Amino acid sequence: MRLACCFLLGASLVLAEPPLSIRLAPGDDKTGYRRADYQTDSLSLARRRGSAIDLAANARAEHLGLPPLADFQVAAPNAGAIQLGRKLFFDRRLSRNRTMSCAMCHIPEQGFTSNELKRPIGFEGRGVKRNAPTLLNVAFNQRLFWDARERELAQQIWSPLLAANEMNNPSVGYVLDQLHADPHYRELFQQAFGEPANILNTGLALAQYQQSLIAANSRFDRWYFAGDQAALNAQEKLGFRLFTGKAACSSCHLIGAQYALFTDHQLHNTGVGYQESMQKTPATVTVQLAPGVQVAVDQKLVSTVGEAKENDLGRYEVSLQPADRWKYRTPGLRNVALTAPYMHNGEFLSLQAVIDFYNRGGVQHELLSPLIRPLGLVESEQAALRAFLVALTGGNVAQLVGDAFAAPVGDTTASPQ
Repeated sequence: MRLACCFLLGASLVLAEPPLSIRLAPGDDKTGYRRADYQTDSLSLARRRGSAIDLAANARAEHLGLPPLADFQVAAPNAGAIQLGRKLFFDRRLSRNRTMSCAMCHIPEQGFTSNELKRPIGFEGRGVKRNAPTLLNVAFNQRLFWDARERELAQQIWSPLLAANEMNNPSVGYVLDQLHADPHYRELFQQAFGEPANILNTGLALAQYQQSLIAANSRFDRWYFAGDQAALNAQEKLGFRLFTGKAACSSCHLIGAQYALFTDHQLHNTGVGYQESMQKTPATVTVQLAPGVQVAVDQKLVSTVGEAKENDLGRYEVSLQPADRWKYRTPGLRNVALTAPYMHNGEFLSLQAVIDFYNRGGVQHELLSPLIRPLGLVESEQAALRAFLVALTGGNVAQLVGDAFAAPVGDTTASPQ
C-alpha cells in the first residue's frame, strides 16, 4: 500500500499507557453522541498539568529506531535556548492580536497537531488551507511545509508568524519589538544567546524547542531494531509484512537497516489534491446543530457567511512547474496514530478512510504518481496494517506532552511584560 504524502493514521488513541493525568487525545473525540450516557472527553484546564523534563537531554540521547540528531539538528541542544523556545511556543502574545500561540495549532496532547480540525483556524477566524503537521520528530524532516518550501526549522517559524491568516504580524520588526519590550524575554535571550532578540536567534530558539520533541522507542522499534519478538503480536507482524510487501507502503515510507524515518523526503501526487481542486462543489453541506442533530444547508447560504477555501496546487505554488501540480511532501509515520486528520488538507478523519483511499488506487488522473495502484487488500489485511501503524507510537510521547503542560502560557492582552 502506497501511503505517500500524508499517511497519518488513527485518532484519539491512548498508547504506551501514559499516566492518567496525561491523556493523548482531542479535547472531545465526538464519539457516542447518540448515547444517553454520553460523557465528554474534554480535559479541563484544572487537570491539564504536567511535569517538566530535561528536553536538552532528550535531544542528545540515543533513541531506538532514529538516527543521531547531530546529523539533522539546527544547532547543538542548548538548555537555555530550548526553554526560551518553549516559552515562545506557548505565548499567545506573539500573534498580532495577542490571542494565538504556536501551540494552538500544534496541540501537545493531540500529537502536536490538531485532531479536531481538518485545517486550523487562524487569525480572527480566518481559514488556513492545509492541515497542521505534527511536530514530533520534525527535526528529521529534510523539507518543511506540505509543499517543501523550507528546509530549515529556524527559518520556517517566520512563515506562520507573518502569514495574514495565521498569526498576522505585519513584520519581523513588529515581533521583535514585542520581545524587546518584555524584561523577561530580554533576560532569556541574553542568557541563551548573549544578545537581544533578532530574526536569527528568535527562529533558532523556536527551532531548538521543536528539535527536542523526539519520540521513538516504539514497540515496532523494540521488535525490529532490538529483536524483542514479544513487542509485536501476530497481527502487527502481518501488518509489517504488508507494509513492506503487498501494500508497498515502504516504497515512500522508508525503513532502513539502522533506523526508520518512514519517509523518502520527496513529494508525490496521490490524487487527493487533484480531487479537491477539480471536483464540483456539492449543492448542500451538512451542519451539526447539536450532538446527533444534523441538517443540510444550501451551499449558497454558507458562502454568504464563510470564506471560500483557497485552491491548493501543492508544490506547483513554489516551483511553477506544471508537473508539480498537487504534489505534497511524504510525511514520516512515527506517532501517526495520534495525529489525525490525515493528508495535506485533513481530508480523511480515520485510519480506515486512508486505507480505503489507497486500496482503491487513489484518484486517477494524468499526473498521478506511478506508485499509486489498486492494492487488493482484504478486510483482515487492512486491520493488520492498521495495527502495525499504531505500533509506531513512541514510548515517551506522554512525557513530552507532560512537559508541554508544565510550560508557562503567555496570555495577557497587554504587550509582553
